[in-house]
Amino acid sequence: MPKAPTTPSAADDAPASYEAALQELEQLVQRMDSGQLPLADLLTNYQRGAHLLTFCRSQLDALEQQIKVLDNGSLKPWNE
Repeated sequence: MPKAPTTPSAADDAPASYEAALQELEQLVQRMDSGQLPLADLLTNYQRGAHLLTFCRSQLDALEQQIKVLDNGSLKPWNE
């Protein structure tokens, strides 16, 4: 029996940028907090939010690594 074709879910779509991911994440939280979404939509939105959060964290981690390289391997406090 042939398998049904798989289509990428919304969670598989990479955001264009950190800022775009953060904006989408904020919108998802607002929709979920509204209490007006059906249960199936809550799950889909939660999954997308988890994907966006992972994306944002990876972007921040990559930036931190670049800063460490620029600062000779150590992060310096912002107040210096």
